[in-house]
Parts: sequence; structure tokens; C-alpha cells
Amino acid sequence: MTQPNHRFIVFDLLSHILKTTVYITTVESSTMARECNIDARGKFVRLLGGTFSLAFGLVLATLLLLGILTTNWLTISSVIGLFFGGALGIYEGRSGWCVARAMGIWTPI
Repeated sequence: MTQPNHRFIVFDLLSHILKTTVYITTVESSTMARECNIDARGKFVRLLGGTFSLAFGLVLATLLLLGILTTNWLTISSVIGLFFGGALGIYEGRSGWCVARAMGIWTPI
């Protein structure tokens, strides 16, 4: 015996209550294969830069939490940017796939 799909039951209930019809559409997107597009030197540079960025973001976050640095939108957004940029650099270094190169932007390393 198959289980009822709860998502359709909720939408069906809402459509009867609101006297409207709710359609569920799914969009199938074709994803591009993430194949290696950087060499060993590029991987090393991205991994090293991502590690330093993540470590520096951790240091700045600690200084913010201890109250040594002033808390404003610039410092908070800088810490967030360092974390996300460092995570992206580490991901690119580990996987060998560069986002900028995948979009057709030439990078020197």
C-alpha cells in the first residue's frame, strides 16, 4: 500500500478552503558538469588562500565577540565575507573546479 503524499494533501486542502487551484510545478534544470579546470598550482594557491582567509575570519570573529573590535556593519560583513570566501577557496582547491573559470573568466593561476 502506498503512502499518501502529504504535500499534495495540504495543497488540496488549501485549494478547497481558498476556492482556488494550486498547481505544483517542477523545473528541471540541466546542471553543468564540474570537471577539473585548474592545475596543481592553482589548487594549491586557492587552498592556501582559503585557509588563511578562514583563519583570519576566525580571529576577527573572536575579537568581535570579546569586544576588542567595534561592532558595526563593516566589521560584521567583513567577517562573513572572509568565512564564505575562505570556504569557497578551500572548496575550489579541493575539487579543482574554479567558479570564475567555469563562467569563462580568465584567471592567471
